[in-house]
Amino acid sequence: MEAIEFFQLSAGKWRSQRTTHHLPFRRSEIGESEVQVAALSAHHPEIISLCEYHQIEPKLTVGGCLVTWQGTMAWDRENDENHEGKTVFALVPSAENPKEGKLLRERGYAEIVPVVGNFYLDDENGLVLTTEYETMSSVERFSFVGSNIRMRTSTVKRFGGFSTASFCVETRLDTETSPITTGGATPQVATNVSVSQQFESVLGW
Repeated sequence: MEAIEFFQLSAGKWRSQRTTHHLPFRRSEIGESEVQVAALSAHHPEIISLCEYHQIEPKLTVGGCLVTWQGTMAWDRENDENHEGKTVFALVPSAENPKEGKLLRERGYAEIVPVVGNFYLDDENGLVLTTEYETMSSVERFSFVGSNIRMRTSTVKRFGGFSTASFCVETRLDTETSPITTGGATPQVATNVSVSQQFESVLGW
C-alpha cells in the first residue's frame, strides 16, 4: 500500500469516537464527530494551489483529500464552542520511496496554520504523520481494522513534556467509498456532518 491508497480508502463519511487525555491536568475528555472525506486527484485546483503555497512543484504530488467535519466534546460550554471546519491535504512522496515523504496541510494539527509535515507507512500499513511546530510537535498514527473501521492515536508534545494523548475509533457510515475527484469542482460534502477537538487531525478528527 502507498499513502495515496490510504487516503482513497478513507474516502466517505465516518463517525469518530474519541478519548483525549489532558496529561498536565490528569483528566480525560470524550468526544464524538462525523467527518466527510473526499479524495482529490493530483490535478485538482485545491491540490495545485496548496503545493504552490508551500513552494513545491505541483507535478511532484500524487493527490490528497478534502476533509469536512463537525462535532462536540464533553467539556464544551453551550453556545461557546465551534468544532467544525474543512481542510485540504496533499501528498508529496519521496522519489526514492513512495511509502514516505512530505504531507502538505492547509491547517495543522497542533496549530491551526498551514504546515508541512512528514509521513511514512509502517510495516503494518499504518500511516504515521509527524509535524514540528515552533512551540510543539505532534505524532499521529492511522490504521484500518477492516474496510469500515479505523483507529487513530495521537500525541502532542510541548516544550517541557507531553500535553495531550488521544485514541479514536472511527466507523464508516456509508456503504461505499467516495470516488476520486478528477475534475476542478470542489467535491460535494454532507451538510449535516458532525471533528471536535482543540487540535485538528490530518483527516479532520
